[in-house]
Amino acid sequence: MSITKGLPASFSPESFDAIVVGAGYAGAVCARRLAEACGSKVALIERRDHIAGNAYDRIDDAGVLVHQYGPHIYHTTNDRVHEYLSRFTEWTDYQHKVLANVHGTYMPVPFNHASLRLAFGEERGERLYQKLVAAFGKDKKVPIMELRDRNDPELTEVADYVYENVFLHYTMKQWGKTPDQIDPSITGRVPVYVGDDDRYFPSAPHQGMPAEGYTRLFERLLDHDLINVYLGVDVRDILEVRGYMVRVCDRPYGGEVIYTGQLDELFGLDLGALPYRTLDMEFETLPQDRFQPVATVNYTTSEDFTRITEFKLMTGQDLPGVTTIMREYSKAYEPESGQTPYYAILEEESRALYRSYRERVDGILNFHCVGRLAEYRYYDMDGVVASALDLSDEIISHSR
Repeated sequence: MSITKGLPASFSPESFDAIVVGAGYAGAVCARRLAEACGSKVALIERRDHIAGNAYDRIDDAGVLVHQYGPHIYHTTNDRVHEYLSRFTEWTDYQHKVLANVHGTYMPVPFNHASLRLAFGEERGERLYQKLVAAFGKDKKVPIMELRDRNDPELTEVADYVYENVFLHYTMKQWGKTPDQIDPSITGRVPVYVGDDDRYFPSAPHQGMPAEGYTRLFERLLDHDLINVYLGVDVRDILEVRGYMVRVCDRPYGGEVIYTGQLDELFGLDLGALPYRTLDMEFETLPQDRFQPVATVNYTTSEDFTRITEFKLMTGQDLPGVTTIMREYSKAYEPESGQTPYYAILEEESRALYRSYRERVDGILNFHCVGRLAEYRYYDMDGVVASALDLSDEIISHSR
């Protein structure tokens, strides 16, 4: 791998078999697989000044390893994804746990046996829990709609408590919605966990953190002689789509183009901007060993931020006497502002707008969309990797 800041004057698209746009999971996985399986020479073009996309982590001024774009918690049920990424990293045994700060009391999320006892008192909480066990069995996630459907006043009370104290206000902050704008079908899926497992991802057999950090994982992933990385380059300066043709540096390009960015930006937002939510992240370093009980605490009934992350509690970094926390403030994304588009707003109108953009490139045989932005959907990290593995499988099969 070679890494170059900017695009040199000598850059020649014709000398590359593939151009990959974006050095996050989708782009990096595709670049590595095409280089490895096809012997393709790959130009990986990244707008930011670093690799690893939103998973990028760094050592801050206090010596704490922080996730620059918010906490990234690795978890997957996909064996292929896990096996592939494990080529490039060892994993810690971190098991993610989340607490909700409900009027000053920390309660496990998803709402579970311990949460019931904290919310309703030891005796009544235990009785409600036993009623849930009798109705649904142990170690089950039960949507609050199912609790309401039982027509049992006590189970309805549990459902209402979870809705009001765990879901409603947090969702209003996260998505900028009023209660009447929140889709009832989503509300009904909010779960209560009938059991004692307080892990946030109890069904994921593979979870943890990369032992040397995400950026190091990406360095190894991209460490191939046929991959050239160009940082700080906005691909819109050199790439355009005209009809059924891709042009790079004002010349037709016949190699594979793997695009992981925003499709609306590629076309100058000429049909309108796809809506997203973005985040303001406020980092603070504190002169203490530890700030909170677990790595993530959601503020579901108070404060104007949504959650606080304490990074040392995720990474397992041993650094006495200092810790760095981060508060997240959700807000509407402003296109072409330099903000990071974190969460696609997946409503009927925005999906239709995305389809209009996507139709412009679907007929171009050598242009491929992959990843969270290019596919305009919400992905966990493993979902992005799975999508990139599937796309690269297809390209590799056609090259043979």
